[in-house]
Amino acid sequence: MATTLKTDAGDESNSNTMTFFQAIQVCFIKYAEFQGRASRPEFWWFALFVLLVTSASTYISEALGSVTLIAILLPFLAVGARRLHDCGKSHWWLLYLLVPVGGIIIMGWAWSLPTVEQPADDTLPA
Repeated sequence: MATTLKTDAGDESNSNTMTFFQAIQVCFIKYAEFQGRASRPEFWWFALFVLLVTSASTYISEALGSVTLIAILLPFLAVGARRLHDCGKSHWWLLYLLVPVGGIIIMGWAWSLPTVEQPADDTLPA
């Protein structure tokens, strides 16, 4: 029995029902896709996964934790960019992550914003 995952963030029924494992699966399938949209549950479930896996790896070995974080960095940035698109922001907002301390606070706020309706011409604000 094969199931199909709908990953369009505009689908309200999907955005409220995405599970932890579905979010991980979608994020790894779209590991380098910076276009499109990601719902809040998709992003936050994947962020929790990154936190748990990196913490467990670091507990085992600091080097293993570093390697794990580097391996998961691209999918995390991709889902972060898609989440920004979903809340009406440009993916260039990811550059705030380079700002010490304040950058993660700004991005946490931006990633938690509600979904905005998709513009008619499908352009994103700068």
